Amino acid sequence: MADVAEHLGVSRQLVSMVLREQPGPSERTRARVKQAASDLGYKPHAGAQVLRRSRSTQIGVAFVPGYWVEGEIIEGMYAEAAKSGYGLMLSAQSLHHSTERALSELQGYRCAGLITIGSTMNPTELGEFARASSVPVALVGHGTRNTAYDVIQSAGAAGIALCVDHLWELGHRDIAYIDITSLPPSGVRRRGYLSACRRLGLEPRIESSDHPYPEDGGAIAVRSLLERSRMPTAVVAVNDQSCFGAAMALLRVGLSIPGDVSMTGYDDSRLAGASFFDLTTARQDATALGTRAVKSILRRIEDRSLVAQESVIRTRLIVRSSTAVPRRKSAPRSARRG
Repeated sequence: MADVAEHLGVSRQLVSMVLREQPGPSERTRARVKQAASDLGYKPHAGAQVLRRSRSTQIGVAFVPGYWVEGEIIEGMYAEAAKSGYGLMLSAQSLHHSTERALSELQGYRCAGLITIGSTMNPTELGEFARASSVPVALVGHGTRNTAYDVIQSAGAAGIALCVDHLWELGHRDIAYIDITSLPPSGVRRRGYLSACRRLGLEPRIESSDHPYPEDGGAIAVRSLLERSRMPTAVVAVNDQSCFGAAMALLRVGLSIPGDVSMTGYDDSRLAGASFFDLTTARQDATALGTRAVKSILRRIEDRSLVAQESVIRTRLIVRSSTAVPRRKSAPRSARRG
């Protein structure tokens, strides 16, 4: 601001009033100051502006960049936050950057509320963090209703059951499940698979992987299935990413989808609808999750006396070309060996 003031021969206070959109300066003066600021390459310091405000209008969001669906959830958050004059401040979770660390950093920027999409913290740890926080906290993903933080999640068990029911209706009676235990919602989705198997009289077949990257986890699980005495005619995966890895592993050994093996995922991420994948999947509506998360956190930002709540987004089945009636009871042994 001092550079702009010196360049125009005006006071720094006048420049400050213009750049902060305060009343007083004429329209002609405002135009001159803004043009000079642009010519000199002036950019407002967003961090400093946040610290100057008596009330923050930023919502901190901790997310995992490697999960396809989380970018879509964040898009829904941006749109909903803007309606109330709020913005988002993002912090990534990774193998070397925990949920707690990401949320603590966002606290340091004086965010008005905190949202984590998934969490490396268990419910007790996240509850303790939320109770100690000076701002409301919300979790997007799997969780149970509690008094410390809001929970926004899709109906994971119901979504997986929709996939099993669809395959059963097509005639499949040997349906395996790929479980990536490193995913926070894996437990509830696995229960959905087991419940559907019991209801339909199917023998459960679960292949699990704790690999931190779902694509690799899906490929590992499929390789285990290929080593069994028989290959199932259908596979339900815990999410679209693990299904993608599993599909690539099957194609590499010469099996076709859905000719030899029908496959379903969960999320209905953008890649699921791509022409080269065209995956049957349970849609959890990522935009709705993001929208509901922002609404939940703003509700408690505006009135801190309100208690935390749970919101569940319904799932629905999206049928594409990765599923079909079974051609045979199991894949040929020669194909499984490549």
